[in-house]
Amino acid sequence: MNKENPAKIRVALADDQALVRNGFSLVINSQPDMEVVMEAGDGAQALERLSLVPADIILMDVRMPHMNGIEATSKIAKTEFPHGVTPKIIILTTFDLDEYMMSAIEAGASGFLLKDAPPDEMLHAIRTVHRGEAVIAPSSTKRLVDYLAAEAVQARMINPQLVAGLSEREQEVLTLAAKGLSNREIAQKLFLAEATVKSHISRIFAKLGARDRVQAVVIAYQAGLVRPGEE
Repeated sequence: MNKENPAKIRVALADDQALVRNGFSLVINSQPDMEVVMEAGDGAQALERLSLVPADIILMDVRMPHMNGIEATSKIAKTEFPHGVTPKIIILTTFDLDEYMMSAIEAGASGFLLKDAPPDEMLHAIRTVHRGEAVIAPSSTKRLVDYLAAEAVQARMINPQLVAGLSEREQEVLTLAAKGLSNREIAQKLFLAEATVKSHISRIFAKLGARDRVQAVVIAYQAGLVRPGEE
């Protein structure tokens, strides 16, 4: 696979609607830096085929027969494939609902987008997740922030020790990331170079044992760096 251009992002599609997969394939394969390497009609088929075909990113529908997208995401995130490549997962759904968003993140997804998002937004999500960042539909971000923060407070799960290993600057960067700011926006707010912010983010991931930005943000709420209603 990808012998001619190993730099291409290998994308897998899991959706029970062939027309949807065909539409995604046309858009993705039109890009010079990515290609569709695998398609599946349900979660079980995706899991089986991913063991044979390495993919960097998988676009995963939520509602599918035999094995839904949330269950498939959980299994894929925990599987060590023979080829050594575990794809990062972007959940695609027609339902902008907290239950799907939270379940997807808890299962190991790195992104969450609505199926009717513009093609450019989908392509941006693929590139963003491939870089090691995370994406959440803009319409869902604020609700996710409020949900996580409120849940942590209600469950009395605030534990500052979770971020005790971070420097003061790293905690500052994580707090801004938890409020939804991009690396560029954080850099502007703190008067830092964007490359410096990226270095801080990488160290934060390593220190927290976080797989990506979403997981690091969850820890920020649990540690009390961000509280409900804060802007």
